[in-house]
Amino acid sequence: MASNSPTPPDSTRRSERSRRAIYDAALALVVEIGYPKTTIEGIAARAGVGKQTIYRWWGSKADVLLEAFLDLGEQAARAVPQEPEEREEREEREGRAGEEGQGIPDTGDLAADLRLVLRATVDELRDPRFEAPSRALAAEGVVNEELGRRFVAKLLEPQLQLYVDRLRSAQEAGQVRPDVDPRIALELFVSPLAQRWLQYTGPITYAYTDTLVDYALNGLSPR
Repeated sequence: MASNSPTPPDSTRRSERSRRAIYDAALALVVEIGYPKTTIEGIAARAGVGKQTIYRWWGSKADVLLEAFLDLGEQAARAVPQEPEEREEREEREGRAGEEGQGIPDTGDLAADLRLVLRATVDELRDPRFEAPSRALAAEGVVNEELGRRFVAKLLEPQLQLYVDRLRSAQEAGQVRPDVDPRIALELFVSPLAQRWLQYTGPITYAYTDTLVDYALNGLSPR
């Protein structure tokens, strides 16, 4: 005879819902009231969980925000913009149909590919959902070395590696000198953008990042 007892709740699914609610709460509060005023108690209340739930998974609000931001970064990485025609051509050429957002587009035009991705970065840097937690983590990472190293290792380095891979592909195609170190070369356009954004030294625009690509690839010497 079949049992009529209710199915026990799925603790894994419940935990994932709670974790997602905590991510969303932490990111939302940092945007709304700023990092200094954001507390574990506030995150718990916003997420509808007990603060003991948060402390069971994380040791501090910085840890919560870092993991939430890493999750946000992973979502963004899966959404690298490409025109439909370019995406289809790339998937056919590389034989990896369906693997969208796994790297910087490789259309054969290095300058165009870099401009595309840097423009997407501009959009992200100007998005309050990204900007507030990113600035908070950057500031906290200055005084909390362990957190700063984790932020770099888990989020920044994987993103920088995408540039390294694209520049190496350009080297193989003869578009970049073989003696160029891609890890150093990428800093010609990534680092100025980061500095301008972090220190408010100038506007963050498509025109600015397009110019960075032009200067990085073509140099400053007369043509």
